[in-house]
Amino acid sequence: MYTYTDFDEKFVRERVAQFRGQVERRLEGALTEDEFKPLRLMNGLYLQLHAYMLRVAIPYGTLNARQMRQLAYLAERWDKGYGHFTTRQNIQYNWPKLKDIPDMLDALADVGMHAIQTSGNTIRNVTADHFAGAAADEIEDPRPIAELLRQWSTDHPEFQFLPRKFKIAVTGSPKDRAVTKAHDIGLRMVRNDAGEPGFEVIVGGGLGRTPMIGKVIRDFLPKAHLLPYCEAIVSVYNLLGRRDNKYKARIKITVAENGLDKIRDLVEARFDELRREFSGFDQDLLKKIEAEFTPPTFRDAQLEGYEAYRAANPAFRSWTDTNLDDHRAPGYAIVSVSIKKHGATPGDASADQMRALAELAERYGHDELRISHEQNVILPHVHKSDLPAVYEGLRAADLATANIGLVSDIIACPGMDYCALATARSIPIAQEIAERFDALKLEHEIGALKIKISGCINACGHHHVGHIGILGLDRAGVENYQITLGGNGTETATVGERAGPGFSAEDIVPAIERLIGAYLHIRNDADETFLMTYRRVGLTPFKAALYPEKEAQNAA
Repeated sequence: MYTYTDFDEKFVRERVAQFRGQVERRLEGALTEDEFKPLRLMNGLYLQLHAYMLRVAIPYGTLNARQMRQLAYLAERWDKGYGHFTTRQNIQYNWPKLKDIPDMLDALADVGMHAIQTSGNTIRNVTADHFAGAAADEIEDPRPIAELLRQWSTDHPEFQFLPRKFKIAVTGSPKDRAVTKAHDIGLRMVRNDAGEPGFEVIVGGGLGRTPMIGKVIRDFLPKAHLLPYCEAIVSVYNLLGRRDNKYKARIKITVAENGLDKIRDLVEARFDELRREFSGFDQDLLKKIEAEFTPPTFRDAQLEGYEAYRAANPAFRSWTDTNLDDHRAPGYAIVSVSIKKHGATPGDASADQMRALAELAERYGHDELRISHEQNVILPHVHKSDLPAVYEGLRAADLATANIGLVSDIIACPGMDYCALATARSIPIAQEIAERFDALKLEHEIGALKIKISGCINACGHHHVGHIGILGLDRAGVENYQITLGGNGTETATVGERAGPGFSAEDIVPAIERLIGAYLHIRNDADETFLMTYRRVGLTPFKAALYPEKEAQNAA
């Protein structure tokens, strides 16, 4: 993985020192909150309902054991003992004191981390497939490209005050695990007819109040042209993007209002100019970055212990069935660690749990961890002979829930428990759904199902691309939860269809139970997932299950 150079170290330390001075001026009253706001946002600091919130970047979701231990230290030293992993592969601390923020940033810099550009109208933390460098279906590890984009975008003088925030995601696999089509720029690695790797470039995706699936602006872009092409896209957006209305300021609106053909023509023209200006220096930098991402030395070991333990331990066997994915190296597995124990807050990890994960990564995982956009933690390189020990270590840390990809593996934003923008609670709804289906013991029978919950129209919980999406809104001072169905965030991305009127906080869990009951009744067999069934039969039978009173009235 990438390690800071002397330049990186100097840059981040100077940024921390600068912000320390700004914080002191705010505390002294020399800066008002309005004057301080743009300064704090440049350093990942928000003012939420109850306290300041610091959002720390975990670029493309990759960190090592030392960094994870430092995140645990921040949680204990300056917060309430836990952190919250987000859908942008960041971690948020919800309770720091303003006077302590510079010390937190200095502590992050000690391990090559920062909070720069995790907020504001700039290019945010670049995200990537959380299985990058390990997945069996991967064409190439996309993280060197993500790191190149991070270095290019950090403090880019032209792009610090864009019309609105700007998000980039990259994947190196045909199977999209990075939700690329819901980003301002999505990059999917593909091969051309000659077998050469390059990128399908997608623009204008995004969720929020106007959800849109991104459009392909280039079917194939050679890797060597990626950086100038991305700069061309952002340059065109910076000039065309609207600044008169923040709700129409994202690039998805720019593409919709101007048309993809016009945007493509402008981008290609700007790309022709930039390609000459870059003169290959970006490729020299990319080669240096790629050298930092050499794969670990994978070992060869017998699997008898793993197979015997699996046969003798039903709980372990269940965990391996749900929480493991195929690895590129023989004998290895990718381990997804659920931060979604039934009844827990999705994405919250205690300092003790973070240290336990660091210990397991160091002992059994080649010192690598990943944060997924689904708010879980990944051990990307674990030999199967070590899985029993990893499982027992996770059990001791209360992290061995066997529910990856199932009903209780819910994405949820912080909602009205923390967020100043939220109009409804997300966390209690996620907890109640998880507890209800755990009590029913139906999760494994239901199979793969993605439920995603947002506490406001900004859609930080990605509800639009949930197989079942839940949007919490305020209706005359009362929480109301709308349901969308059939959303999908993969390579076949779709925005979910609104089912009908919303439900109260008391009625939403029973509604979800009726919905899933209908699915179990109408699916063809156990291999037909909820999404497959929905695409086969459409909204009508699910709507009848959600609104039985209305169905009875229509029948009468």
